[in-house]
Amino acid sequence: MDVISKLYADSGFMMFTWGNLFMYIVAGILIYLAIAKNFEPLLLIPIGFGAILANLPQGGMYSSVPEGMVEGIMKLIYTGGIKSGLMPPIIFMGVGVLTDFRPLLARPLTFILGAAAQLGIFTAALGAFFIFGFTAQEAASIGIIGGADGPTAIYLTSKLADHLLGPIAVAAYSYMALVPVIQPPIIRLLTTQKEREIDMPQAKEVSQTAVILFPIISGVVASLVVPSAAPLMGMLMFGNLLRECGVTDRLKKTAGSALIDIVTIFLGLSVGATMSANNFLTWQTISILIMGAVAFSFSTAGGVLFAKLINLFLPEGKKVNPCIGAAGVSAVPMAARVVQAVVSKDTKGRVNPLMAAMGPNVAGVIGSAVAAGAFLALFGG
Repeated sequence: MDVISKLYADSGFMMFTWGNLFMYIVAGILIYLAIAKNFEPLLLIPIGFGAILANLPQGGMYSSVPEGMVEGIMKLIYTGGIKSGLMPPIIFMGVGVLTDFRPLLARPLTFILGAAAQLGIFTAALGAFFIFGFTAQEAASIGIIGGADGPTAIYLTSKLADHLLGPIAVAAYSYMALVPVIQPPIIRLLTTQKEREIDMPQAKEVSQTAVILFPIISGVVASLVVPSAAPLMGMLMFGNLLRECGVTDRLKKTAGSALIDIVTIFLGLSVGATMSANNFLTWQTISILIMGAVAFSFSTAGGVLFAKLINLFLPEGKKVNPCIGAAGVSAVPMAARVVQAVVSKDTKGRVNPLMAAMGPNVAGVIGSAVAAGAFLALFGG
């Protein structure tokens, strides 16, 4: 009996709390949404399971190690992969491989819509600072949720406010997954039926020279303007150069498949492993979820409203469909597909702006990376 008593006393059951149980429920919801609803499964499943690991008392599977606990594998992955800033840029390299900038180059005007759709980042950051009382570093990390770019949110938060990484990552990926739910009502609220029926002409052809020069020039210029954005922008544009140059198929395949998949696994697990009950079950988490929704909504609205503003200065026949402004968030290609679905449904299939929406959509990836770089330069110490 003494042996059994000792085994029980040393087990995790002795330290198991209601908070741990609640976090299992949260993790279960994330995994359910990933499997049953197909909401960002590549990230929500690792994050959800990482949260389970973090709430195994005495298991040592924490990314943020409580005082007196031994550091384990998740802490090593978190420190070497996320805190060091290694993993998010590698994911950006893979995103660059998977991103086609031709729709943006064919309609350079849509670049502005991608920038306008970052409105939610700054709105939420100001709200978090002035209304909820977060520090400037914390508010910047919360605001970046509005870019709808998970790796960027993780990268910036790990640098400025790593104690908020769990709730910010969950908010960022949850709202990305909810694009088809959040965006359509906002698009319809801010546009008229006549505006949704604007049919944009076929874009001009983009030369091979242009698509090769674009990642080089834009990567250099953006990094010179905001040097703190260089890790994200540089790797994004390097990946895109691998895609477009036509002579690096092996590197393109590796960066766009095996490498990004491996990093995604470890990134998701280690982020999820920051979600111990002590770290996650706070009023701060609720505030972050609220401000994340505000950020995402304002980003969607910013793109649509700026497109309407541009139309005031464009002649008939040259006006843009303002709905494509909603695609300026970085959820590629989901946001563009949502715009396509909304417009096509409301026009009974007569107008199909998918390719036009891809312009601001890929521009949003650049915009959120630059915004993160600006915040890092301002508040990174």
